[in-house]
Amino acid sequence: GDFLVHQKYGIGRFEKTVVRKKNKLTKAEVAAQTHRRKVIIKDWLVNEKKGNATAGELALFRQERFGKNAIDNDPVSNPHQTVLEITYEDSIVHVPIDRAYRLSRYKGADSLVKPKLSKVRSKQWENAKRKVEENTLQIAQDVLALYATRETLVRKPFDPKYDDMVHEFCVKTFPYEPTPDQNTCFDAVGNDMVWRRHPMDRLICGDVGFGKTEVALRAIIRCIFNGRQAALLAPTGVLAAQHFKTTVERMSKLPEYKELFAKMDTPPEFFFTGLLRGGMGKNTKAGRAAREAIANGDWNVIVGTHALLGRDIEFKNLGLLVIDEEQRFGVKQKERLKLICSGVDVLTMSATPIPRTLQMSLSGIRDTSTLQSPPPMRKPIQTQVSQVDDDIIYEAISTELDRGGQCFYVVPRISMMAEAESRIMELFPGIAIISAHGRMGRNMAEQNVAAFAEGNYQVLLATTVIENGVDIPSVNTILIQNAENFGMSTLYQLRGRVGRSDQQAYAYFLHSGESVTEQAAMRLQAIGDLSALGSGFDVANRDLEIRGAGSLLGTEQSGEAARVGFDLYMRMLKKSIRQLRGLDVPVVPRTNFLEIEEANLEFFFIKDSSSSSSPLIPASYIPDLDQRYQAETSARLAESTAALVNITQEWKQTYGIPLPAELQTSLKTLHLHCCTKRIGIDVVGIHNGDCILRSPGLRPRHLQKILELLPQTKLPNGLRMIFPSRLTNKDDRGEDEAEFTDNKGVMDLKTLLQNPMFGDENEDSDENGGDDTEDWDALDREEAMAMKEISSAMQLKGKLRKQDFVDHPRYIVPDFASQPDKIHTLLQCLLPLSKAIYTQQEYDKTAAKIATELREKRELITKQRKKQKKNELDAMRINHSEMVNRQYGIGNGGGILNKPEQQQKRV
Repeated sequence: GDFLVHQKYGIGRFEKTVVRKKNKLTKAEVAAQTHRRKVIIKDWLVNEKKGNATAGELALFRQERFGKNAIDNDPVSNPHQTVLEITYEDSIVHVPIDRAYRLSRYKGADSLVKPKLSKVRSKQWENAKRKVEENTLQIAQDVLALYATRETLVRKPFDPKYDDMVHEFCVKTFPYEPTPDQNTCFDAVGNDMVWRRHPMDRLICGDVGFGKTEVALRAIIRCIFNGRQAALLAPTGVLAAQHFKTTVERMSKLPEYKELFAKMDTPPEFFFTGLLRGGMGKNTKAGRAAREAIANGDWNVIVGTHALLGRDIEFKNLGLLVIDEEQRFGVKQKERLKLICSGVDVLTMSATPIPRTLQMSLSGIRDTSTLQSPPPMRKPIQTQVSQVDDDIIYEAISTELDRGGQCFYVVPRISMMAEAESRIMELFPGIAIISAHGRMGRNMAEQNVAAFAEGNYQVLLATTVIENGVDIPSVNTILIQNAENFGMSTLYQLRGRVGRSDQQAYAYFLHSGESVTEQAAMRLQAIGDLSALGSGFDVANRDLEIRGAGSLLGTEQSGEAARVGFDLYMRMLKKSIRQLRGLDVPVVPRTNFLEIEEANLEFFFIKDSSSSSSPLIPASYIPDLDQRYQAETSARLAESTAALVNITQEWKQTYGIPLPAELQTSLKTLHLHCCTKRIGIDVVGIHNGDCILRSPGLRPRHLQKILELLPQTKLPNGLRMIFPSRLTNKDDRGEDEAEFTDNKGVMDLKTLLQNPMFGDENEDSDENGGDDTEDWDALDREEAMAMKEISSAMQLKGKLRKQDFVDHPRYIVPDFASQPDKIHTLLQCLLPLSKAIYTQQEYDKTAAKIATELREKRELITKQRKKQKKNELDAMRINHSEMVNRQYGIGNGGGILNKPEQQQKRV
């Protein structure tokens, strides 16, 4: 009964699985079938006919044994297969199990609206896909235009000289060992804040209790070490209080590590954290004091709820905004956030991101990092969904109390709390219960939760006020009454309040029985099924499936998504973006040079007031310290060699020529950095005398486009290219890797790129496999892993090892160790590639921006024409009314057509 989408046939309804004769056989199966039938015929001739059979008897036997209506039970002679039976409007289609990846569940704008079945024998589905492709192409153009617009947004970057201080302080004050995913997130956020000119806009997706707060805290510490304010926005007072407590505890350890801050210009004695929450209005004494502290910069870190979004809040020097649980904020709050976030780094955290946020991450509008590795000793929460029953409540609470723990009991409404308390008291006379809800007095809910956390009570009776920010390891049982009244994200967050220790945790979702709606039943079933660690993404996806995509892409695009289903729409959108961004090699924020014995390839630019010189620009060339630091920063963050040339020309015009010799040497190194970042090289090192330049995001389709842009369509002399076997067709031959040397090289790019797994050609040709979802899914997984490798590249230390590069695409410069001028050698090899990639990427962005502007102008002209036509029709109606008035002699003294609304009604 489920509605499915087949990429070739369209929207259908799944009926059942059946076993039927296999129609299309592979060459191997045909050969085996032919051989088997020869054996069967031979056995029949020998055993039945003793070798004497006429041609007619042989033909009759063939017909009876192998004919259309024959019963042939031999699995080799007559292969069968299990198929899925899908009903369409005009036919039934059987999809083999091994091609089930071509099917996806239909997800439309509204899950309650049943879609219309497609017709297999018409062009209806093809026309729908064509319209959606046109729509996704427009969105892809908008995305590229947005990239171009974002590049115009520039903010003062954070200074890299504080990185070592931040890292050492955070390591010493964090009592746990970070998970691998946490380390990757630390690096990604650090790269965004320090090594990019544009403001950060990153989403951290991680399960409840997987360490998102630590990622945010390290970003906050980096921000305040740079002398700027950081704000942390939370949706509820309880969550804000929890964050405030955590931040204060962390900052209170600063005096213990004063020696770490010796390099700072003005080492601080303390960093101050403030809390701004509901009830602290601008007319209250506490509210006025808080606003004054924020405006004067007395508070380095500001933790708050919606009060932080007030128009009367003015920051002195806001550098970072952290938003926890973004899905809990409404449209008006997000519009206000856009104003606050202009030119400010933004870090968003969520366990179950809303569909729009997921789509923005998917299309590349927002950078995303995921936390999927659970903390050590964490156990999955055992989940039970059942009807409200006193026996279940008694067993759950008594089991937890017997092992010395505490319980949460959650109800959807405040009005239900008295009844729930009476029920618990009847089952457990004398039990210690405390309540928490949103209508208590100022700070009462937080104080009650704190008293419960201290162990003074056994049960906390609460509403969803404890959905976020409550982390009490001694609580490992939660009961949720009338669970059908909660959304799936809320249910998931509430379940995450338990299981914060190595104890086995339990969650009971108790519903009211017959009054449960169909959607509520689906939510409860889903939350019961998705109980594994790290299932936040799955919950968000299932929630989308149950509720529908809605206005995920805006009112215009939701209709297009409904045509083909959300999953296929998002796949088509990704394809359009990939095709439009032909050279979508990921730009690396920072390249890690490992022990290359040459000029300092990985220097840091330090603003040191006690020194008269700096690593890049001599003080004799730019005497003013602030001007010198500003010039160094602009050079450090240059994203292309062309930008670096422009910066150098500005220096010559401002400070004179010639440039000092040491500055010219440093500029060569900077040009090399620009090349490696643009090409997507994250690690450079020497192995067996050769220079290895690792490029995890490079794919054969990228190389083909790069070669087309280079002179003579070949790589520069002295540069080789190697792909691991999984990215080429060499894998089928059992080879480890494939090398490309020139356009007639060992690896045949043209043949390889006909496979959509590796290239973009023939995507829509079913014969070439272009319709195979499996290839595109594998491609997406590959590129997601590549981005993870890039984020963690700076963790590599010492010499380059084979395991650091053998599984990745890489450029190779042979006999590099013997080269006298290593930087010059690398520039000769990489500069042509860097220029070609930069020129093409800028062209793609400009073309997309122009296409978007032209489309907007056309739409504006169309609207103006419609408005003009409407005005002309209105004028014609008024003229006609006046003519009728004159014709019938109706004057101004009381005729029924005098008033405009009467004229309009008569017309």
